[in-house]
Amino acid sequence: MNRNKRRAIFARLRAQNPTPTTELVYHSPFELLVAVILSAQATDVSVNRATAGLFRIANTPGAILELGLDGLKEHIKSIGLYNAKAANIIKTCRILVDNYDGRVPAERVALESLPGVGRKTANVILNTAFGEPTIAVDTHIFRVANRTRIAPGKTVLEVERKLLKYIPEEFRKNAHHWLILHGRYTCMARKPKCAACVIYDLCEWPERKKYRGSENGVAK
Repeated sequence: MNRNKRRAIFARLRAQNPTPTTELVYHSPFELLVAVILSAQATDVSVNRATAGLFRIANTPGAILELGLDGLKEHIKSIGLYNAKAANIIKTCRILVDNYDGRVPAERVALESLPGVGRKTANVILNTAFGEPTIAVDTHIFRVANRTRIAPGKTVLEVERKLLKYIPEEFRKNAHHWLILHGRYTCMARKPKCAACVIYDLCEWPERKKYRGSENGVAK
């Protein structure tokens, strides 16, 4: 895929959604951090449902520490792996209080040192909370990047590096959200909605024509 085609792809995604953002509900970098930790192997809908109650009574590191491990678990027990996630959140809150005056650091190394925070989570925080042009490659972005040939790669890190290299600078800040939303609602794994795809003619996926003739994306 050449530079002009990539630029056209992101220009169309921008025209379709000029101000994309995460579907996680948050009102501070700390709330976003907790939500992203909880979102591993869970849907944004389930996370938002859990954090709606949690953040009403505890939306700072100190408040969650006062709530305690058992109290935190009560609010997030509907989410998969909640025991491990609760333990990581408590440990992270302690580090934030002791080392960062209760604030979420805006540096990758510091973020990745927090329990429950890996490269993908750090990228989300850096991009969404602090406006850095990072790209957190999840399953949706990995699929879209490979399927369309925007940035094919065998590993998550390879795809991330290629996206940062190939995406024109003017689109990098929002590219993470455009690709995630495109993968979540249009370029799905099993039933892609090629008939409704705004980048259909620019996509280089050989299978796309099989899905073009159906409104719901099911091959005929």
